[in-house]
Amino acid sequence: MNLLHLSKMPQTEHYCVIEAPFGRLGIGTEVVDGSLMLSKIDYLPPNTPLASPQNALAQEVSKQCALYFKNPAHAFDLPLKPVGTIHQQKVWRSTETIAVGSTKTYGEIARLIKSGARAVGTACGANPYPLITPCHRVVSSQGIGGFMQENAPGLFRQIKVWLLKHEGVL
Repeated sequence: MNLLHLSKMPQTEHYCVIEAPFGRLGIGTEVVDGSLMLSKIDYLPPNTPLASPQNALAQEVSKQCALYFKNPAHAFDLPLKPVGTIHQQKVWRSTETIAVGSTKTYGEIARLIKSGARAVGTACGANPYPLITPCHRVVSSQGIGGFMQENAPGLFRQIKVWLLKHEGVL
């Protein structure tokens, strides 16, 4: 394929970075089977450079996130790229049933879907759509629990605390 042909191909993936009350959000969008879908949301540190949304879906995600930051009861309505194992999808669907201002423990979710608490925690940590799929509402029976299983656990734990306070849990 020559470079001229490549330059005329439509961009199928886009990533932008927007402000959030707790730092930054990275928003990934991608064309999947001809439809533009949200492919991921990342929690990022406050010093991450901003990058404006460049397509209509990224702009809509940004708008809906801003609405959530003003009103934690905002219901997201966005096309999500299908991802995850069957087990992860069960966990994520279970988190979507937890009302704003409420929590469930990893063990409670595990009992609902006939799994183990650690497996539920692992699935929550792999959630590609935090905020939208509210794994932050899943807590440990002894406290807040872990979050996001990434390299910067302090940041993600602070974000979980912020989200739970914002939703009136803490």
